[in-house]
Amino acid sequence: MKRTIDGKALVYCEGAFNTPNGKTAHGLVRFTERYEVVGVLDEKYAGGDAGEILDGRPNGIPVFKDLSEAIEKLGTDNLPQSLVIGLAPDGGRLPKIAKTTIKRALELGWNVDSGLHDFLTNDPELTALAKEKGVRIRDVRKTPDRDQLHFFTGDIEKVDCLKLAVLGTDSALGKRTTSWILVHGLRDAGLKAEMIGTGQTAWMQGAKYSMVMDSCINDFVSGEIEHAVVSAWENEKPDVVVIEGQGSLMNPAYPGGFEILAAGRPDYVILQHAPKREEYDGFPGYKLHSLEEQINAIEVISGKKVIAITVNHELMEKDEILPACEAITNETGIPAFDVLEYGAGELVELLKKYLP
Repeated sequence: MKRTIDGKALVYCEGAFNTPNGKTAHGLVRFTERYEVVGVLDEKYAGGDAGEILDGRPNGIPVFKDLSEAIEKLGTDNLPQSLVIGLAPDGGRLPKIAKTTIKRALELGWNVDSGLHDFLTNDPELTALAKEKGVRIRDVRKTPDRDQLHFFTGDIEKVDCLKLAVLGTDSALGKRTTSWILVHGLRDAGLKAEMIGTGQTAWMQGAKYSMVMDSCINDFVSGEIEHAVVSAWENEKPDVVVIEGQGSLMNPAYPGGFEILAAGRPDYVILQHAPKREEYDGFPGYKLHSLEEQINAIEVISGKKVIAITVNHELMEKDEILPACEAITNETGIPAFDVLEYGAGELVELLKKYLP
């Protein structure tokens, strides 16, 4: 049995699996140390294997039509302790239809974890039901009280390991997935690497050092990023720290990355990019700035170099991936890799040259 932080979990992703709005479920299906994922709920893909649907590689996680089918097919010995909301829609709002499944899970005596902006703990009916059943509702995006938050101190300057930021040219692009693949690749190469999570999904995947950037009070965002990096350095003494990016510098709705550059003070940047994406995710008419413009913006703002491009192969056939990487390198002079398809080995070899 897989050792986890919070035991077995069923992931709710109705209507969103294998779409950008299901990226929390995607992360949990690909990797998590917090849960043992026993299934995904999405009627569209019922009967399929979650890994096969998502990445073309079966992983033994079944997709169920609904909660009733999941309970029937999982059997008594494999029922989860938690229902996890795997949705990540624009604005982080909970669909009304999801509440029925959440209520049923609580009635069954399961915990419920959610990373949405609609806090389940603000719903009197759900909180009363959870109290009655003696179970937990956890809103991952709920900001801690101000006296638990950290202000920027400058302690980041004490961190003398290699610090890498995985930023992106857009939101919902795979920055977190690339960060985890890179961390695992560095560890496989014998290096001590720590992931700094900056969103709810990284926390759900078990990132020990993390904060949720998009729901943190603005005055404390820099301090929380710094605190996570410094804590990882002081406690783990890693060779490499990898900071997960959020949004993109020029995204009209999710401008992110500046705080990571300013407070995390990475030594270098790895930039995630989808060559076939022409507009910012979810915003037709908002043309994606060119790769050259985005690299220039990062380097001007931070004074740090983009040393690698990691490719998101959405809308590509497999035989298009390597030519796309080659074209990016020819255009920018920067090495390009698809770590989801081919692993992080080549990128890790490149990064070894930058170790202190």
